[in-house]
Amino acid sequence: MFELDALRREYAAFLRGPRVLLTGHSHQAWPDAARDAGARAFDDAARWVDDKWGEAVFPLVSRVGARALSRLGFAPTDPVTFGSNTHELVYRVLSSLRWSRRPRVVTTTSEFHSLHRQLCRLEEEGVEVVWVDATDRATLTDRLLDALTPGTAALAVSAVLFDDAWIVERLGELVSRAVEVGAVPLVDAYHAFNVTPLDLGPHASRAYVVAGGYKYAQLGEGVCFLRSPADSSLRPAYTGWFADYAALARPRAREVGYGDGGARFAGATFDATPFYRADAVLDVFDRHGLSVEVLRRTSTRQTSTLIEELLRHGVLPHRLELASSRDPARRAGFVALRSPRAGELCAGLRERGVLTDARGDLLRLGPAPYLTDDELRRGALALAELVG
Repeated sequence: MFELDALRREYAAFLRGPRVLLTGHSHQAWPDAARDAGARAFDDAARWVDDKWGEAVFPLVSRVGARALSRLGFAPTDPVTFGSNTHELVYRVLSSLRWSRRPRVVTTTSEFHSLHRQLCRLEEEGVEVVWVDATDRATLTDRLLDALTPGTAALAVSAVLFDDAWIVERLGELVSRAVEVGAVPLVDAYHAFNVTPLDLGPHASRAYVVAGGYKYAQLGEGVCFLRSPADSSLRPAYTGWFADYAALARPRAREVGYGDGGARFAGATFDATPFYRADAVLDVFDRHGLSVEVLRRTSTRQTSTLIEELLRHGVLPHRLELASSRDPARRAGFVALRSPRAGELCAGLRERGVLTDARGDLLRLGPAPYLTDDELRRGALALAELVG
């Protein structure tokens, strides 16, 4: 295990004062190294000017890509494509489907807002969307398997559901069934990345997996990525000039080509600064031995501590409902509590120096590896005082 005091010294800017950052599921603290990385991005631009791309940026992006893939559980040489957010990457995959044939997409009613919105809009344009009700978590996987029938063009499902941290069961079976019926298996691993290992089963190599570093990886904005199969032949309609960068050296043609590997799903010019930050933050993780396995053990212990403290104070089950699973095997990186007053409770906690968030009727409490047990107890006590 890592040495907590040494780790906390890396976060001097964020860990000032008495506040408790239960924002680990949304915006974790950044280590001070992230601030210095921004200066390095400026210095490289000043040194290389437009040559910065080949001299510094592209090698840096490749290094960050390999490190991200390894933390996802894939080979560091697998194809990877970066985007400023997962939505643009997801839409590039979806734009590869032949919409004129009214493709059939299977998903759940508990996907993140951007995918839900996008599929609703595509449904208006004739795409057939099968919405599998996610209310009964225990039977969700079986019902998704039943919905994956021949003729399905894509499966779009989260590894961890964003509202209550439910780890979707038998994800490998879902990927395998999608492959069996000829569907693109598209997995949103955002709430799994760097906190909950993925098990994509025997057909993992066929999976398209999106994730990002804004939450549990502390990478900040602008570092989202898509892992795709090495032999992917999808032709995204939503495409930019970085998708065939080498074509710039050839005469312009009307035929649209795609580069090798992850370049197929690339967009256009991007801000390089987030990659400097990402590389520096990942150095901090490696320096302190914060592997995904260590982070998973830490997160499981911390979420269990929060639940035990809320039980001890009588918040659970008498005042609030535990929406997350009591089973650590089914619970990812945060604790969700159901209450019609979730927004009000979130604001009340903020007044007491405990930062978290609410989504609808769910109050979400997210620990992080740099938090102490005392901070977790203080957060639980503040909530107990709020609910009486």
